[in-house]
Amino acid sequence: PPYTSTPPPQTPPNIPSTTPKLPQPPLHPKTAPHAPPTDPKPATPQSPPPQNPKTPPTPPIPPQSPPPPPPTDAPLLCSRPKEPIMSPEGVSVKMFLRGRPITMYVPSGHVGFRPELPPERLQLDWVYGYRGRDSRSNLHVLGSGELIYFIACVVVLLHVPLRRQRHYLRHSDCVRCLAVHPDRLRVATGQAAGVDKDGKPLQPVVHIWDSATLLTLQQIGLGSFERGVGSLAFSCADQGSYLCVVDDSNEHMMSVWDCARGTKLAEVKSTNESVLSVEFNPQDSSSIITSGKSHVYFWTWSGATLTKKQGIFGKYKKPKFIQCFVFDAAGDVLTGDSEGNILTWTRIGQQTRAHEGSVFALCRRRDGTVLSGGGKDRRVLSWSPALSLLQEAEIPERFGAVRTIAEGPGEELLVGTTRNALLRGTLSGGFTAIVQGHTDEVWGLATHPTRCLFLTCGHDRQLCLWDGQEHALAWSLALEDTGLCADFHPGGQVVVVGLLTGRWVVLDTETQQPLAGGSDGNEQLSVVRFSPDGAFLAIGSHDNVIYIYSVTEEGRRYNRFGRCTGHSSFITHLDWSKDGHFIMSNSGDYEILYCECKAGGVGGGGKR
Repeated sequence: PPYTSTPPPQTPPNIPSTTPKLPQPPLHPKTAPHAPPTDPKPATPQSPPPQNPKTPPTPPIPPQSPPPPPPTDAPLLCSRPKEPIMSPEGVSVKMFLRGRPITMYVPSGHVGFRPELPPERLQLDWVYGYRGRDSRSNLHVLGSGELIYFIACVVVLLHVPLRRQRHYLRHSDCVRCLAVHPDRLRVATGQAAGVDKDGKPLQPVVHIWDSATLLTLQQIGLGSFERGVGSLAFSCADQGSYLCVVDDSNEHMMSVWDCARGTKLAEVKSTNESVLSVEFNPQDSSSIITSGKSHVYFWTWSGATLTKKQGIFGKYKKPKFIQCFVFDAAGDVLTGDSEGNILTWTRIGQQTRAHEGSVFALCRRRDGTVLSGGGKDRRVLSWSPALSLLQEAEIPERFGAVRTIAEGPGEELLVGTTRNALLRGTLSGGFTAIVQGHTDEVWGLATHPTRCLFLTCGHDRQLCLWDGQEHALAWSLALEDTGLCADFHPGGQVVVVGLLTGRWVVLDTETQQPLAGGSDGNEQLSVVRFSPDGAFLAIGSHDNVIYIYSVTEEGRRYNRFGRCTGHSSFITHLDWSKDGHFIMSNSGDYEILYCECKAGGVGGGGKR
């Protein structure tokens, strides 16, 4: 595209004034959008607080007639949680769950019970999974050789040869973005807004921390960001003195921070459209680029001011999304878009057809070649500096599309995928998975009775068996529907899985072949449990019923034995007594019922 020359921008303080010769993209000046001014509202004395729309408004009380104090037996709306009340006979305790009184009967064998916490403490050992489905640029290689990525609230540092993980655990909600300092030691991670265990809102924040010691060096932006931190980047030309952050507010506020002091130097509204990535020009810290939905902006930072120019696509079709960008060896900007093209932003523009579907990732290698990763075609392509195709490789379909690419030692490449897998390999030798995980919510979890194995299932309809010693996926299987619960037979040879449709299926743990199955009602199943001796299977459903089956042939044959009824809401949990004669169950109505299983059938449950 044609392009207009502009005078060199004024450099911000502490940034070298020498600006490398760098071609300017085709830009048109465009001021940042400003919210229309609002008229200040006059203060209204004694204005009532806003009312909950679900509750009727509370009429104001005249000042001259204050309300009388409530009687001693009247409940107070803002009182502290009520303490448990022991019955006079000492056989039951009345507890209050979400404001409702629930009676719990004291077990007969409670004498000598010690309520103190045990001295042991849990420590996170391994995280199975990677967040690639909806995240970008979240896979890097540190100076220590460890891979760094995130999932949920945890930032994982993985040493692949040693199969060892370390974890940064200082975030209070889901981590959304990650940037590595030019020294490859310090890391910045940004989180989403959330709520704490008491339901109070948590503000999004950026942590700058030391990857060697896992100590937090700086907390940036507490109270400055809205909804979450979407993108961030360290400057490179000045040894990483500055950090640029874009939040997830409607205006996608963009700010520049002093990393050492944790102070904000500049801030501006960037755009009302989604922002997917931000980077400093590696040769000039006064130049910043952002891209996202229908835009690529070239920013000039000077002091407390950030001004932008919009990239003009000229004769080329404007894509719906600019998914990623990278600086090539000549300092030009290469953008990858949702049309599958790589566009070079120079005086004489160049468009290169690269992928079928979106270009999700661009990576410049140490030798100056460029890698691109495709969404629909699942290919990783290697390009010369002049964007001539050199080599290509295809990612296996089971791993999904390419989400991000990082360069490892030598010819090795690391690829994050949209199906939450991390792959390692080369373009000539292919790729193998080093990290795998679910792609949607995990609901079912079961541990093997004798081996270091566990099984998971969830909304992605995948049933996965994990090796807890090797920290690897043993096998995975596609289910016919969403899996919500699972349990191993005490012998360990078979596993039962409860589905969203009310069906359940029994599988051989070695061959993954179906052995038996059934359907109970048309509501989802929330819990399945074998009795300790493996003679019975209990299935808890959202139709308020527990279905009991007799089990023979080491878990390969099932016959309907009876039902446990009496719950007024859906079953949430159940457990067998050690002798397999009784079932204790909970429901969504906070009930505890006991049901007896005996040779003649299922006895009536007693509500507790």
